[in-house]
Amino acid sequence: MAYDTGTGKYEQLVTRCKSLAPVTTAVVHPCEQSALAGAAEAAAKGLITPIYVGPKARIAEIASKGAIELGAVVARDSGLRTGRRISHVFIMDVPTYHKVLIVTDAAINIAPSLEDKVDICQNAIDLAVSLGLKQPKVAILAAVETVTSKMPATLDAAALCKMAERGQIKNALLEGPLAFDNAISKDAALTKGIKSEVAGDPDILLAPDLEAGNILAKLLNFLARADSAGLVLGARVPIILTSRADSVRARIASCAVAMQAAHARRATAAVVS
Repeated sequence: MAYDTGTGKYEQLVTRCKSLAPVTTAVVHPCEQSALAGAAEAAAKGLITPIYVGPKARIAEIASKGAIELGAVVARDSGLRTGRRISHVFIMDVPTYHKVLIVTDAAINIAPSLEDKVDICQNAIDLAVSLGLKQPKVAILAAVETVTSKMPATLDAAALCKMAERGQIKNALLEGPLAFDNAISKDAALTKGIKSEVAGDPDILLAPDLEAGNILAKLLNFLARADSAGLVLGARVPIILTSRADSVRARIASCAVAMQAAHARRATAAVVS
């Protein structure tokens, strides 16, 4: 799916949802005014039917003070886990990049193993496919673009690429290790002799660990003025996980992405059954 290079990337995500029915979506710990208001507005737009997960009394108090209608269920701990590892993605609208960019994992898995990265990668790929991409391009990030035993992230990157070749990771084109400049800039990649369909055009950036992913996402937020929608993947239902600093636009985009991911999951389940 192609996206405009202007400020309309998120708006296109929301537009794609108009023909879809709202889906039940868990909104985790919305114990702050803008977080609750964002979810309520998304519900009003017909994107989601929210389930607020957190302290019921506190959520009700915030709703009352902000004159927010709270008709959704406040859930206790429930069985949301699946066999796949849970991971987080930022779906970023970066003004200087030509399409929506997915960054993972920057919020849940601190020091993921190779096996963890397989799930993290596949979660992001499945999401990108649900947003309309036929074969998402995944750049596996490291500090350098060469494989060396001194940097475990480069070994993981090489292994992930080989696993994709053998079908252990599906429906995407993987490349790595790639340093950030080689991943984002085709010119930088060519300067270093890297010929790749991914370099300069990734849909997904797979970070080596949480610290690197978190720094990257926040750098794009505050220096490149990017908006970042947030979603937890690998659970039975979409889970929106955003920052208190996020704009309403980013919160609405989070709901739109969750909606599309949920409908894609239902469609897949129907085909399997």
